[in-house]
Amino acid sequence: MAFDDYEQAISFIHGRTKFKKIPTLARMKLFLELLGNPESALELIHVTGTNGKGSTVAFLRELLQEQGLKVGTFTSPFIVKFNERIQINKQMIPDDKLVELVNYIKPVVAQMDHDLSETEGGPTEFEIVTALMFLYFSQEKVDIAVIEVGIGGTFDSTNVIKKPLVSVITTVAHDHAKLLGNSLKQIAGHKAGIIKEGCPVVVGNIPEEALEVIKTRSAKKNARLFILNEDYFFKEAQKKISWGEVIDYKGLGFKIDGLQTSLMGEFQRENAAVALSAFLVVALQKKWQIGNKEVRLAIKKATWPGRFEAVSENPLVVLDGAHNIAAIDMITKTINKRFKQQHVYIIAAVLADKQPREMFAQLNRLRNTTIYATTFAGPRPVAKVEDVTEKIETIKYSENWQKALVEIVAQMSEEDMILITGSLYFVSEVRHYFLD
Repeated sequence: MAFDDYEQAISFIHGRTKFKKIPTLARMKLFLELLGNPESALELIHVTGTNGKGSTVAFLRELLQEQGLKVGTFTSPFIVKFNERIQINKQMIPDDKLVELVNYIKPVVAQMDHDLSETEGGPTEFEIVTALMFLYFSQEKVDIAVIEVGIGGTFDSTNVIKKPLVSVITTVAHDHAKLLGNSLKQIAGHKAGIIKEGCPVVVGNIPEEALEVIKTRSAKKNARLFILNEDYFFKEAQKKISWGEVIDYKGLGFKIDGLQTSLMGEFQRENAAVALSAFLVVALQKKWQIGNKEVRLAIKKATWPGRFEAVSENPLVVLDGAHNIAAIDMITKTINKRFKQQHVYIIAAVLADKQPREMFAQLNRLRNTTIYATTFAGPRPVAKVEDVTEKIETIKYSENWQKALVEIVAQMSEEDMILITGSLYFVSEVRHYFLD
């Protein structure tokens, strides 16, 4: 029976199992085969990394659109609405199109559920979303699609891509330990799984032990590797701006100074450099003529919700989905550098499987802050307050973020800032409050 409306289609997607016991791409490959392999005719850029994937995709999208291309993007999780995960030229997939595609794949999913019932059953939630994306981009004939990995790389459902124009690995840090392992080498092994035979690879600031894994995989796959501070370079420019970052860049035969982003944060300088390098790799393949003006416009246009995003000016309220230790480390660097003259009130909520104690300890090292731990209705267990405040007496607790916000506004001065951070799911909930 076909679904009549958007809510039914979304319920069908979210009602699927999220993980299987045994990681495999066999089920995803069969799924796409039954759908006519919609991914096979697409030109694709594949992006993985512990942090920075979303912003890198945003920079790449703008750079490609400035070439007059029809650009598909696939990202996760969503901040505002499910549809934002699948976009063409920054336009979310329409509700009616999503319903149409879900109805199209539903019989195939039912068939797989039946045929694979003795093993682990049919497609997972993420496999279904990935298939919907490939179908949509194929039907709409996008020129290039920029595909963000969900988790890891090797067994991620997006890793059915056979010959990407370029593979991108933004960062390697500790995250998703249950799925990816506890060591940087193990995590890098999963990320390096997106490296394909003869396809170029761009990597960001990768720790040496993780980089060795990536180098080994690249050599094995005859994949040309472009490494930060070896093949391309960036440095912070001296130009002062009120919001955002500025870099001087050189690499891959291209040089540009005073390149300005609208995205704030230490990590955004690196994300912009990684994205520009990946874009230049594609441009060289395609023999495009690249001008400074288009690059400046694209990098400045890029926006990404929930990443050091100012959602209120008076008082200044910033949202940042810093959902692991590496991201929290970048936040502390940004605050120490750009906001050390004012007091920063932090409201944070973290999922229990994300090393919450270490994350709060990191925030607590900042001198000019008052920190509130809180909770929210997360998709997985949220860190209990005793998990993060037992040995850190200076951290306050609020049963919900709204109460903390009221308390902070009553005591803050005009120069002070409120930073709301932690899980992207938490940031999404707060963002609705400020921008709906």
